[in-house]
Amino acid sequence: MSDAIKVLIVDDSAVVRQTLTDILSADAGIKVIGSVGDPYQAVEFMRAHKPDVIILDVEMPRMDGLTFLQKIMAQHPIPVIICSSQATAGAATTLKALEYGAIDVIAKPRLGTQEFLQESSITLCDAVKAAARVHPLRLLPRAERKLSADAVLAKAASRPCLETTQKIVVVGASTGGTEALVEFLSAMPMNAPGIVVVQHMPEHFTHSFAQRLDALCRISVKEAEPNDVVSPGCALIAPGGKHTLVKRSGARYYVEIRDGPLVSRHRPSVDVLFRSAARYVGHNTIAVIMTGMGDDGAQGMKELHDTGAHTLAQDEASCVVFGMPKEAILLGGVDQILSLNQLAPAVIKQTC
Repeated sequence: MSDAIKVLIVDDSAVVRQTLTDILSADAGIKVIGSVGDPYQAVEFMRAHKPDVIILDVEMPRMDGLTFLQKIMAQHPIPVIICSSQATAGAATTLKALEYGAIDVIAKPRLGTQEFLQESSITLCDAVKAAARVHPLRLLPRAERKLSADAVLAKAASRPCLETTQKIVVVGASTGGTEALVEFLSAMPMNAPGIVVVQHMPEHFTHSFAQRLDALCRISVKEAEPNDVVSPGCALIAPGGKHTLVKRSGARYYVEIRDGPLVSRHRPSVDVLFRSAARYVGHNTIAVIMTGMGDDGAQGMKELHDTGAHTLAQDEASCVVFGMPKEAILLGGVDQILSLNQLAPAVIKQTC
């Protein structure tokens, strides 16, 4: 227990604090060392104890979470996870917290079915473990059976019959990916190939994230909806809480949005997106796997690689967490390993 990740919970709801404590305490690798109701109490606590990770609410009395986050990052950077309710009105504020240095955003667990609480436990514990691996300087602004993609889409028996040369780009990212995607997508020209992105993010927050990207990029960016066409000059962001697949109708590519279990511990899952691209797009795919903990996307990228798709991974030096790219590299599914600022030019080069 001495090597357990030390967590401080800052939330004005006693019920939420207790729920988070119960979930985290069930993991032997995590220890909740404090649970307080507002940032002022957190400051007092931190004078005597140093947590490895802080779980922080946004809307609190006396001092809001954004102000507290800015003070933490300016004085003593500590990995911070934003734990917020799934209210659309609060999504933009939560995304602002990611800009200020928080490394992840998770939804507050709700009392509900056994399956929902189990999924909340997976998400919360994985987020804490990912956060603990992040070097604090990178934060300065600028358990259960793991299912494979088979749970959503069967692996193709053969390569797709391709009658089109249209290229599309599929991208997977997790911890640190929100800001990495800003750099990647803002570098795309207006005539960029159609792009589909899975960023691990809770339900409702992906809509505001897509709006933020749309305001920053030359290409248009929107949250994916059922049957959206994957078209040049547009990026579709997989909605949180749903799996997103690429399908084909004639020479046209479109997205399908599905319910389903967690795949590789996530929903949306990069493996599901990548497998669908391997099955329906094949060697016309350009795949990019970016910063994130775990191995979601690694198997799907290998399947894409085996169809002749061009596959790119973000390098360790530019990753917040070098987990997902590393696993894809180890499986032999990566053609190129590049820094974050080299990924967009490499994608464009493949379409020329």
